[in-house]
Amino acid sequence: MQSAFKPLTWTHNTSIYEVNLRQYTREGNIESFRKHLPRLKEMGIHTLWFMPIQPIGKKNRKGTLGSYYSISDYTGINPEFGDETNFRQLVDEAHQKGFIVILDWVANHCSWDNIWTETHPEFFSRDEKGNFKPPFPNWEDVIHLDYQQQGLRQKMQESMLYWVQAFGIDGFRCDMAHLVALDFWKECRTAIDAFKPLFWLGEFDELEYPAYGEVFDASYSWTWMHKTEAFAREKINLKELIKVLKNYDDLGDRGMRIWFTSNHDENSWNGTEHEKYGGLAMALAVFSVTWNGIPLIYSGQEIPNHKRLRFFEKDEIEWSAHNELQDFYTTLLRLHSDHPALEGGNKEVITHTLKTSEPDKTFAYLRTHGTRAVLAILNFSGHAIPDFIIMDDRVAGSYMNVFTKEECKIEYGTSWELKGWDYRVFEK
Repeated sequence: MQSAFKPLTWTHNTSIYEVNLRQYTREGNIESFRKHLPRLKEMGIHTLWFMPIQPIGKKNRKGTLGSYYSISDYTGINPEFGDETNFRQLVDEAHQKGFIVILDWVANHCSWDNIWTETHPEFFSRDEKGNFKPPFPNWEDVIHLDYQQQGLRQKMQESMLYWVQAFGIDGFRCDMAHLVALDFWKECRTAIDAFKPLFWLGEFDELEYPAYGEVFDASYSWTWMHKTEAFAREKINLKELIKVLKNYDDLGDRGMRIWFTSNHDENSWNGTEHEKYGGLAMALAVFSVTWNGIPLIYSGQEIPNHKRLRFFEKDEIEWSAHNELQDFYTTLLRLHSDHPALEGGNKEVITHTLKTSEPDKTFAYLRTHGTRAVLAILNFSGHAIPDFIIMDDRVAGSYMNVFTKEECKIEYGTSWELKGWDYRVFEK
């Protein structure tokens, strides 16, 4: 089905960096984060996604500080992070430096003491006793919003528009988007885009909820993330893993996918990418930036961060004097933003999966846009491969290794020695 919504041109080359303000610095506020803008710009980041910055509810709060996703006032700013002036200055400076700014939006639920519980109690779902209720039994700190209420739809839309008008943000990352009525998102995007066209990222997997791909520019690759973890734990083989990518490809380019090895949920609840994937983490990071779609980096992955960040408490990211993976991500993200063969959701870009001498251990692909091409070779095993060969004529040409800057000729039968979990990226 053809979508009525068209992604903005820049979205095809963007990268996303998820900002966890609470844990980012010792102060954990907007002003202290601003100091990192030059570094993130140098790193090649384009879009900054801020986890919710609104006030957090106190009633039934989990932990000392509560969840970002338990909002008590949709148009307020959490004093833990700063005030309206701080956020406006941050957005303005980010725009001056060329960043895109998107805000996390939690439409499905809010805190038990959200201001609407007093002013608009009809906005909420009720249990059999007529009381407010959480969307799921184990989400005890939030209550469910009822999108059968037209008043709620209008108020929620007005609240989202407020951030666009008052601060000039450029889009939304919509939390648990598939739990909210699809027709609301269509109405909401139509109305807000009429004021300012935005970037809309939905937290849902299009393999599970294909209809939502009609309204969002990009969606999550949850299936891929879960399958890669199963692969790392040797529960599935590489052939089964690659089949997931074909399933995504079969959806077409109606909506792009974001690819990632970590985010706030995964880090806090399931472990860091290094816990989950072990040696495979780096090759998957290369994949996330070079496959068809949009790469997502979570706060601290450039260190690298080996710590699970507590969700309801202060738990500062432990930055180092020199972030070991800063250059790694800089190389990949700049390639992604500048190279036409890495544009996401562009029908003129073709991704060729290549036959290799080690199909059970390696994954190689060539992405082309006209005469421009990027070749990625990933060893998805911990075994060294002394004589790795690509068996495909389409690779023939002169290339440069993007990490070492060494030039080389590649053709059918060219041989490499790959270390365990090795990765190579070449620009033609």
